[in-house]
Amino acid sequence: MVVVFGSVNVDATSYVREFPRPGETVHSSGFRVALGGKGANQAVAAHLSGASVELVARVGDDANAEVPMRAFAAFELPTDGVAAVPGEPTGVAQITVNGTGENTIVVTAGANAAFGADVVEAERERIARADVVLTQGELPIPTIDALALAVDAAGTRFVLNLAPPVPVAIEAVALADPLVVNVHEARMLGLGAELPDDAGADAWRDAAASAVGALARSIVVTLGARGAVAADRAGSWAVPAPDVDAVDTTGAGDAATGTLAAMIAEGRSLPDAVRLAVAAGALAVERRGTVDSYATRDAVLGLAERMEDA
Repeated sequence: MVVVFGSVNVDATSYVREFPRPGETVHSSGFRVALGGKGANQAVAAHLSGASVELVARVGDDANAEVPMRAFAAFELPTDGVAAVPGEPTGVAQITVNGTGENTIVVTAGANAAFGADVVEAERERIARADVVLTQGELPIPTIDALALAVDAAGTRFVLNLAPPVPVAIEAVALADPLVVNVHEARMLGLGAELPDDAGADAWRDAAASAVGALARSIVVTLGARGAVAADRAGSWAVPAPDVDAVDTTGAGDAATGTLAAMIAEGRSLPDAVRLAVAAGALAVERRGTVDSYATRDAVLGLAERMEDA
């Protein structure tokens, strides 16, 4: 069982050939409105990976709330932990995707900013039932700090995707098992700050290994098209990504993180879980959108098996 404490947004995505320069107007070739927010994305990814998932989240009391609630129903994701905040709008992410699949994102937190530490206190029973509790950097910092302590007190495993890299308490980061960050987020935490931009996976693997026990209990650094590295007290590993044709990278990191949490909850080792997470992220970039691009468990397992045989 994976319990996700996280953000819920409505993603409004425009597809363009090139990103506009300051002051420039460009026309899009397409537009879509869909479920988003790192919490919602990762909950769906974990659910598709076979985990029993419960999402604890907040939406607004506006019409936009219908978008995520309809999506949760379509995925058959339980919503008893999702509540509306009176007087607040549902979170919105304005996304632009260029012709190479790269993206820019502007997030308006809305009801996500009203997700207080009191919610953590009210959900202690749910936390205690979980095998893994997963959260991200899109919730208020005091809420993340309180959640880390509550999860540790319950003896439950805490997975922290510190994206964006907000300044949570070092004591909260230290409880992460694993801490999941990309290269930019890692450097914001002082991990790999000395590495050049073209540093290889082995260098990032060694940097992660050197920080285990000091920064977090275990660490995963995602490297985009190069895969990911991971380290815990048992060892360190580099997992290369398969070659794919990237169409849209939006939400691929969330696909990987949700899959990682599901596989850890299933009892898989960290390197095995990371290999499956990399496979999930690779499959997600081959299609447009966020959760609509996420692959089934069978597809992820199949690609991960081919990666192991390569």
